Amino acid sequence: MDFLRPGSWEEALAAKAEHPTAVPIAGGTDVMVEINFDHRRPEYLLDLNRIGELNEWEVGGGPQGDTVRLGASVPYTKIMEHLRSELPGLALASHTVASPQIRNRGGVGGNLGTASPAGDAHPALLASGAEVEVESVRGSRRIPIDEFYTGVKRNALAEDELIRAVHIKKAEGPQQFSKVGTRNAMVIAVCAFGLALHPETRTVRTGIGSAAPTPVRAKSAEEFLNSALEEGGFWESGKIITPSVAKQFAALCSGACNPIDDVRGTASYRRHAVGVMARRTLTWAWESYRGSGVRTEGAA
Repeated sequence: MDFLRPGSWEEALAAKAEHPTAVPIAGGTDVMVEINFDHRRPEYLLDLNRIGELNEWEVGGGPQGDTVRLGASVPYTKIMEHLRSELPGLALASHTVASPQIRNRGGVGGNLGTASPAGDAHPALLASGAEVEVESVRGSRRIPIDEFYTGVKRNALAEDELIRAVHIKKAEGPQQFSKVGTRNAMVIAVCAFGLALHPETRTVRTGIGSAAPTPVRAKSAEEFLNSALEEGGFWESGKIITPSVAKQFAALCSGACNPIDDVRGTASYRRHAVGVMARRTLTWAWESYRGSGVRTEGAA
């Protein structure tokens, strides 16, 4: 196994173009586990730790100054410490990642590169509508998060591309994240659920992890809830969401799953747990919205 250690982003892109099978490594919290257990033996490892810009973030980017540009290697600890107000859903998810040592090393870019359906960042990224900035010697592009996951541990990256950053709009409303595991720390999710309220567009987005071959959104549940909230005037009034609406939303979220039985949980349990988490996160987020006193335009 050869170890490539570029000193700049341009050198990293050149190395990836020359050695397309090279596996990027930054935090190493996923890659090294696979290597240590001999589940993976790449011909080349591409060490990105000397590229400082991957550990940086910028708040206030985008045409309207409403976006966070998060470098691919920004550790989960930094997200928790510095971006809690801008990216509350991702900050909550970061809290559930393994141990403090892993949170000090691991970042969102690693989760995206591995594309495991159990990655903790995925539900929050789906719920917030993130975009993944990728680049090669041929140029750069942004991939909408809904198009990024293409199969079990597969993503939309071309073989010569590297993940440079993730672009996420600053939260305009409450966001929530919930995860079920066999214990409270150092655990792979049995299933996970993220939810974000977007009052400006009067929409709700979701993200489900570890309950399908890829991270997914519960789109039918979103459509149902968006219609129910609009027709009932909930955004303007801030009134409590009725139990029947919450129950139907939860059922549709369960229906969006396509889980398997494995050592961590059964398919039926995962479906049930996703429904419970959907109802709870909706309740928590909506209570926060009501308590904030925020109302969309047209409120009385």
